[in-house]
Amino acid sequence: MDEEKALASAKEKSGNQNLTIADLKQDEDVLDTWFSSWLWPMSVFNGILKPDNEEVNYYYPTNDLVTGPDIIFFWVARMIIAGYEYRGERPFENVYFTGLVRDKQRRKMSKSLGNSPDALKLIDEYGADGVRVGLLLSSAAGNDLMFDEDLCQQGKNFANKIWNGFRLLKSWEVADIPQPEASKIGIEWYKAKFNQTLNEIEDHFGKYRISDALMAIYKLVWDDYSSWLLEIIKPAYQQPIDKKSFENVINIFEQNLKLLHPFMPFLTEEVWQHISEREPTEALIVSQWPEPFVADVTLINQFEFITEVVAGIRTIRKEKNIPMKESLELLILNEENMVASWDCVVSKLTNLTTISYVESTVEGALSFRVKSNEYFIPISGAIDVEAEKSKIEEELKYIKGFLNSIQKKLSNERFVNNAPEKVIEMERKKQADAEAKIETLEKSLANLG
Repeated sequence: MDEEKALASAKEKSGNQNLTIADLKQDEDVLDTWFSSWLWPMSVFNGILKPDNEEVNYYYPTNDLVTGPDIIFFWVARMIIAGYEYRGERPFENVYFTGLVRDKQRRKMSKSLGNSPDALKLIDEYGADGVRVGLLLSSAAGNDLMFDEDLCQQGKNFANKIWNGFRLLKSWEVADIPQPEASKIGIEWYKAKFNQTLNEIEDHFGKYRISDALMAIYKLVWDDYSSWLLEIIKPAYQQPIDKKSFENVINIFEQNLKLLHPFMPFLTEEVWQHISEREPTEALIVSQWPEPFVADVTLINQFEFITEVVAGIRTIRKEKNIPMKESLELLILNEENMVASWDCVVSKLTNLTTISYVESTVEGALSFRVKSNEYFIPISGAIDVEAEKSKIEEELKYIKGFLNSIQKKLSNERFVNNAPEKVIEMERKKQADAEAKIETLEKSLANLG
């Protein structure tokens, strides 16, 4: 502010219009905000007045500076210049620029615009961890974030998922009984998947892709742990879980909490302390980060195949209104490398009485395909055959029309010569998928007589 503006401001605030510049005195102990910020990497350790003290020699230079891109020249560049000027070296090795949180009109949030949400109210409504996770999941590295309160709700839902999963574990009665094969192989698979994800997030952290690291953990906990592993090991209604599986899943849950802790420190520490009584030295915040090792990719690939089989059976149940309590029989025409050790998992997740391997198609059965394997479920009067035939014929008609439109496109030389190679590949894949679907539907129709 120059002298004239300072005088005008003084007259307005004092109400004394007779003031002159001579009546004004500048405070001698004021340091310009941005100028003082230049010196921050040093001054925070008293490195200006005592440039050779123990703290500044230990901490300067540091590793990373995290800031927004809007103050690159106000602050970041000036700190670097000051660092070279007063200490002869740069103040930090890396600068990580976050995106800016904006409102739905893409305006930067500020007090003057009044478009900032009340952070404390958000925390009251969604929890501190819910707010943090909701925003981080939608904050790809370096990109601005359009704030929406629904993002915080997503974070709160995730926090609830973790808490409810813990409550489920604590609700099980534990007994010294043999470990089911389904639980054994399910736990082996999850440990492999956990370590694959751990290696993935280590890579994301190394590249400062914080949102991607969180998303990998989110999928691991929500999908692989909650939706699959807990279903695999869950004991039957009002039955106990075997001690070995329970101890394993508690250990797995604790490892999950370690991955989540940097993103959800309050919830994870609370749950960690509820799992068992712990000394302060055993707090989650000071626990050791999991050590990554080579994951068993074979187990992971086998499970991915199995999930498609489970999805196929569940789809048939849903489409044919067959309740889960009604057990089914599964027959497999095996051409792919189907590992029989996973049959126990498929049976548990879909309520099958038997799984058998056949050498030819099965008459009078519903069918679906996973890769080159074909699966048959004998209907045994569970559905209306004529209605099912009519439904398949209708779907066949649609798929054949879809295939015809793709074939016309691929037979058009102008399209093939001018379209990008990726587009051509995608169309050919659609053609192959449609042809496989038609083949499966035709077989299902033939099986129904």
